[in-house]
Amino acid sequence: MIWDVVDFLVDFFELGVFFYCTGILLSYWIISVVSYKVVRSYIKETEKERFDELMGSPFLPSISIIAPAYNESVTIVDNIRSLLSLHYGKLEVIVVNDGSKDNTLQTAIDAYDLEKVDWFYDMQVDTKNVRGVYKSKNPSFSKLIVVDKENGGKADAINVGINVSSSTYFACIDVDCIIEQDAFLKMVRPIMRNTKERIVAVGGIVWLTNDSIVKQGKLIDLKMPKKFVPRMQVLEYFRAFLLGRTAWSKFNGLLLISGAFGIFDREIVLEAGGYDHKTVGEDMELVMRMHALMREKKRPYRVSYIPEPLCWTEAPADYKILGRQRNRWTRGTIECLLFHKKMFLNKKYGVLGLLSYPYWLLAEWLAPFVEFLGLIFFFIMALFGLANWEFFFYMVLLVYSMAISISAFAIFTQERTYSSYKRIGDLMMIFYTAMIEAVVYHPRTVLWSLRGNRDFATGSNKGWGEMTRAGFAKKPDA
Repeated sequence: MIWDVVDFLVDFFELGVFFYCTGILLSYWIISVVSYKVVRSYIKETEKERFDELMGSPFLPSISIIAPAYNESVTIVDNIRSLLSLHYGKLEVIVVNDGSKDNTLQTAIDAYDLEKVDWFYDMQVDTKNVRGVYKSKNPSFSKLIVVDKENGGKADAINVGINVSSSTYFACIDVDCIIEQDAFLKMVRPIMRNTKERIVAVGGIVWLTNDSIVKQGKLIDLKMPKKFVPRMQVLEYFRAFLLGRTAWSKFNGLLLISGAFGIFDREIVLEAGGYDHKTVGEDMELVMRMHALMREKKRPYRVSYIPEPLCWTEAPADYKILGRQRNRWTRGTIECLLFHKKMFLNKKYGVLGLLSYPYWLLAEWLAPFVEFLGLIFFFIMALFGLANWEFFFYMVLLVYSMAISISAFAIFTQERTYSSYKRIGDLMMIFYTAMIEAVVYHPRTVLWSLRGNRDFATGSNKGWGEMTRAGFAKKPDA
């Protein structure tokens, strides 16, 4: 009788793992193919468009760039310069110093000739205390506003920026990012073209600049990172930004716009209550809350996405810092899914409730548990001589080959569309990275995710953690 139960459990485990893995991998492939078609269609539609002609349009929406800065003294000057040089007519730049412990504020004051001014703003969202608002004495920097405030986290800093802003849209970016010169002209394209739905948010592709050449806030020469850790993240960003988010936006089911780069309808964000400072996943949580608001009030809307590299940032360069980041991402995902659990399989929320939420639950939150518990169960069975080794090796081969094929397709898509990396050696390195990912890198991501779940359950880690940056490489003047 006992052995019959054991045999049943083993069979149930094998079938469960097989169908779960097959389902997830097939969904990856469906998403990848849909994304490839969307990207190719986007390139065909926009290759002849003159985005610079939008500069003089009376219908161009005003945008405030809100850039939270915490301990960013290494990159603050270059990145403010980059933001000020963007090609967009109705633009203001709001840098919010979130109580930095280093000399971020003083570095900005010295570089841009800032002085403290009296500045009226409406406190529509409650925030930590604002210590001062700074404007430049140099007319060349008239678009720049620097706000100094008590430390309250990224969400609180963005809420301060929203209060200070008076634009129709605001752009949420990380201050350490480099934005393409015409990025916002491309970002407002769906806003100006769509007259039937209200565009409440627009995201774009974020890619990495580790070991690349940056000069005066502009990307001069894109190179593949030499170190394995940032190079592995390049591959992850190919899959996530170029493939994953592109497909979900096609069906208006995008749950996340990266905090590194996105624009939002200020009026709708204020109606939704601004950013929630109680979660470390504030980017995802706000997008989900905006979806819920528009669905519940039955307003036609869309969360759009531009499948083009418009923003460049620096990735964590070592496992310690990367582990902190992934721990935070895990905790943020859990918080968002729990905050909005009413969406799960709720047809009231359309694609969001029936597809997007279940996918994030199964493929993002629960996947590390399935992998870890599956391995534990298998090794226990092996100890008792009950393991089906043939099934085990076939499953490993299936998962490994599918993972490599999806990564290869992501690389292929990047090359067929934007071909950002011009050197053959760069492509060889990224293919090699894809080959060894499952053995060298993936187990760490599972471990970081499990630790994130543990920290969320115990409440032992509620912060962001230090994200130390090396700063962008600079090419000497000729």
